[in-house]
Amino acid sequence: MLRHATKRVLGLGLAETRSPAPAVARILPRFYHERVVDHYNNPRNVGAFDKNDPTVGTGLVGAPACGDVMKLQIKVDEETGKITDACFKTFGCGSAIASSSVATEWVKGKQMEEVLTIKNTEIAKHLSLPPVKLHCSMLAEDAIKAAVKDYETKRGKSLETTASTTNKAAEA
Repeated sequence: MLRHATKRVLGLGLAETRSPAPAVARILPRFYHERVVDHYNNPRNVGAFDKNDPTVGTGLVGAPACGDVMKLQIKVDEETGKITDACFKTFGCGSAIASSSVATEWVKGKQMEEVLTIKNTEIAKHLSLPPVKLHCSMLAEDAIKAAVKDYETKRGKSLETTASTTNKAAEA
């Protein structure tokens, strides 16, 4: 009974009654988890910030093997160090887009140090990604780290510029 119901749900029992189909046509489709489909159909935080804004950190990462490219940006409140907003643009498969969307949701409202603890395994588990799509969650983790690093680099430069201007004014 269970075998019959399973065949009917998967459409395997009907193949013989309709017309003989080649073995290739009987390959089962690969289904994405509903969270992946949701984030793909309704991506959150798509867009871009001004990359020259000193409060914005930009992470641009890619996977040459599959062609996925991910740009994730964070906007940071300089006084509190909290990420106030995040956005992304991704060229790639549905899993890459979903991973980017989840990453932007997870980083909002968190401290810079806290977002660095987000691991690709957590994103992959949340989206129930199959092993062949784990590189998408790795890209999201790398994009978060690159955005934080870019922000810190910009902040370091702006602090150095402010300090040198202050020193020059004090010397004069």
